Amino acid sequence: MASDKTLNTKNLAALGADRLAELLLELASGDAAAKRRLRLELASRDGGASVVPEIRKRLTTISKSRSFVDWQKVRALSADLDMQRDAIAKYVAPTQPGEAMDLLWRLLDLAPALYERCDDSSGIISGVMAEALNDLGAVAARAKPDTKALAEKVFAGVSANDYGQFDGLIGLMAESLGPEGLAILKTKFEEREATPRARTKAPERRVIGISTRGPIFEDDFEARYKARRVRSALTEIADALGDVDGYIMRFSALEQTNPSIAADIARRLLDAQRPEEALAALNQAEANLHNADHWPDWPRVRIDVLDALGRTAEAQSERWTIFERSLNAEYLRAHLKRLPDFDDEEAETRALAYVCQSDDFYRALGFLMDWPAHGLAAELVLTRHDQLDGDHYWLLTHAAGSLESSEPLAATLLLRSMIDYALDRAKSKRYGHAARHLQTCGYLAKRIEDFGEHPNHDAYVASLKARHGRKSGFWGA
Repeated sequence: MASDKTLNTKNLAALGADRLAELLLELASGDAAAKRRLRLELASRDGGASVVPEIRKRLTTISKSRSFVDWQKVRALSADLDMQRDAIAKYVAPTQPGEAMDLLWRLLDLAPALYERCDDSSGIISGVMAEALNDLGAVAARAKPDTKALAEKVFAGVSANDYGQFDGLIGLMAESLGPEGLAILKTKFEEREATPRARTKAPERRVIGISTRGPIFEDDFEARYKARRVRSALTEIADALGDVDGYIMRFSALEQTNPSIAADIARRLLDAQRPEEALAALNQAEANLHNADHWPDWPRVRIDVLDALGRTAEAQSERWTIFERSLNAEYLRAHLKRLPDFDDEEAETRALAYVCQSDDFYRALGFLMDWPAHGLAAELVLTRHDQLDGDHYWLLTHAAGSLESSEPLAATLLLRSMIDYALDRAKSKRYGHAARHLQTCGYLAKRIEDFGEHPNHDAYVASLKARHGRKSGFWGA
């Protein structure tokens, strides 16, 4: 039973409302962030109406600030921003989605000025902005804003997206925009794309770099950057409209030979019930595959296309080939799922035997642990223990923990490999982990009847002391 002095909700509530209020005021004294939080809580009592001016005032104050915020103070600023974001989502959005939408947009509009005066190397500010953007998408669906006005806001946001604060905005707003809003947005970006570029006079052009083709001018760089942004927006709009042909048109013939782009195009064509064209799109990029592991979507989409075309045997063959090449369990499961009863059991046995013979010991061990086939994983460790490398601690720790109860000797060999690695290479930061591994080996030794060719626990400990007896950081851990 918890003591009546333990800090928990029940014990604090027993102090009574008046005493708690006094304590809160005392603790908030001199703490501006705590005071802002308390004011927001007080304002929320009327259902959120009074919270709006509080948040608006705070966002205005932040927008007017010009002082630089270094890495030591950026956490406090991000906490303040997140407090405002949370208050919008919690107190304003449920009853006033239109106001919530406006406030979230104001928060996101702060991004450029914040990034210019903050050290956000930790990404903490950008994390808050990403959350705010997601909140905006959710709120917009309930706010039902005017279509034309929303299209204008989205256009402005994407056009000002220099810091990534509006990444994915079109997709988030697609439902709220609807076909009409997306069409308006498409027209605006097409007009911008067609607008002739204003030329800077030669003497005024600023060189910002040098390439193999000569000087890089600032106006050229900015023009290309803006053109890419417009093109990306039009691609997202085509996707949101379900316009597969419009989506494809946004990529040049050369770009369509990129396996990643080809897979994206093929997936959309397949979803549109156009499998023949999807296969043709994939074939355009086949010559650039080289190493298929670098383009995981391409073979996955190709197999789906083959299935859609009724070429089931080819699809199955490719699943098996990819499994053999990469020991990818996803492809093996998909292959087995499509086999008749009993055939799948035979194929699984053959597949697991193949895994056990793999030249890649660690990929094989990881596969067998995840499948799971722990008995085979233990056999792999026992027969190929000379290949153990204790530096693979993320896999070996997981494997040892999973094998402890059923395969204590295999688990012991895994633990010993990590102990040996830490001590042989004087990895002092791992000594604490190694000491715990040795303790576990001691427990496991009581359940091992035959260590076979391996030294028993006492002999192993003696060898460690002989080789590393002076490493007090390990023995004292």
